Amino acid sequence: MSIQVLKTLGVGRRYMKTWPMVRQLSYYFPEYRVMRATKLALPLMPFLALLAAASQLYLHGWSYLPQAITIALFFISLPIQGLLWLGWRSRHPLPLSLLDWGNQLSTKLMQMGIHCQPLGAKACYFDMALILKAAFERLDASYWEEL
Repeated sequence: MSIQVLKTLGVGRRYMKTWPMVRQLSYYFPEYRVMRATKLALPLMPFLALLAAASQLYLHGWSYLPQAITIALFFISLPIQGLLWLGWRSRHPLPLSLLDWGNQLSTKLMQMGIHCQPLGAKACYFDMALILKAAFERLDASYWEEL
């Protein structure tokens, strides 16, 4: 594995911990669904990989060892794919509509006396996640019902 892939996995894990897991955001961002699936897959897939490989070997014998290894690697790769996508997405630049909405949200937070950086021209989804996390911790539920 290259160093860049490992860094992307680490960024994906950090993005997963930063993004607010709130159902209201699932209508606008695919991160909610990807993060839920990845969080579920991280502890579950190694067990399923072992179970699938063992069942192949039990049913068909040692001659199916290559197929059993392939199936196990597939199961193990699923949470890694989720983390890679999250790492890629966190570095992806924001579209202009989200940039404007994020700046409005950060302005609202600053008016309340909460320190947060406004989004710059090169803002990415990770910057948006930081603002959304602060907003969900501080703003009341009526603001989010308006979405």
